[in-house]
Amino acid sequence: MAELILPTARLHAPFLDCLRDWGPGPHEDGFGLDDADDVSTPGRFAAWVDERLRRTHPAGTPCPEERHGSPRWIVEDGQVLGGIVLRHRLDDAVGHLGYGIRPSARRRGLAAWALAEMLVEARAALGVDRVLAVCLAENVASARTIERSGGVLEGVRDTDRGPVRHYWIPVRP
Repeated sequence: MAELILPTARLHAPFLDCLRDWGPGPHEDGFGLDDADDVSTPGRFAAWVDERLRRTHPAGTPCPEERHGSPRWIVEDGQVLGGIVLRHRLDDAVGHLGYGIRPSARRRGLAAWALAEMLVEARAALGVDRVLAVCLAENVASARTIERSGGVLEGVRDTDRGPVRHYWIPVRP
């Protein structure tokens, strides 16, 4: 059974395995991993987790100032299957929510499950009645996940990443 957990340095090897599953190039949203981040060694990985992901919310408490918001990893049987983040500040380019599931774990409903869990957190942490989720226009699987989660398409916008769909998802009490 999959679970959402706070990022932890103890999952260095499973995290790297997840990244290898995605292959080279940009990685899916949900991890907050930038091109300049070096997570290759246990020490660098631990520093990245502590400084970038857990620094401002060590017990999972929300921190509106943190651009990564409330990150969670999707873990099952010691494997990192993906990540999801609830951003505490609305950024029109990336929305409130970002997520990604490693290729070998897709088509199991993990993204929809994690999204539903984070909608509960959005209500509690942000006090909003809807959140913005975006995905590349060509990412039909993500669009379907968002739509099945109640997302209503606001429109498609051109960005430096290409056309991006903007969805508003209601957050129910």
